[in-house]
Amino acid sequence: MTDWTMLTLVGQDRPGIVARVTRVLCEAGCNLGEASMLRLGGNFTILLMVSGGAGGADLAAILAPVAAQLGLRVHLDPVQGGLHQHLVPNVTVRVAGADRAGIVADVTEILAEQGFNILELESDVAGDDARPVYIMNIEGYCPRTLEDLKQALSTLAVRGVSVAVAAVDLLIG
Repeated sequence: MTDWTMLTLVGQDRPGIVARVTRVLCEAGCNLGEASMLRLGGNFTILLMVSGGAGGADLAAILAPVAAQLGLRVHLDPVQGGLHQHLVPNVTVRVAGADRAGIVADVTEILAEQGFNILELESDVAGDDARPVYIMNIEGYCPRTLEDLKQALSTLAVRGVSVAVAAVDLLIG
């Protein structure tokens, strides 16, 4: 186990954010661990495990100039952890339906009841203002069979939600 800092940065999307932030961290002697970086609604978000080099208040001070230049908000959380500690996904779930409140809660509650551990969830709203369509892709690990998951999620069809469940094809070895 290594002491890590979970670094979260959020700001308006623009080219160069990753390059500038990671250069500052490299020059500060930090090691980068697992990361998730994505664009949401015109904003760019970085979630990044950082260890070594500066930590805590020092890390905030080191990041302050680049964050100010790029208009990024910075949040730091000390975490215990290590790399390679997550499960390998074995199931993917794809959801589509008319956009309405509760779709995420409905799907994820059923998945939780089946022992499904969500490892990644992405969603988007397609269509237009008159006919918005909610699309969600989930990858995770579940000890239950695909048939069990399909059966449990089939109840959503009466609410106008289409759900497809498939095994994740891993080409390992």
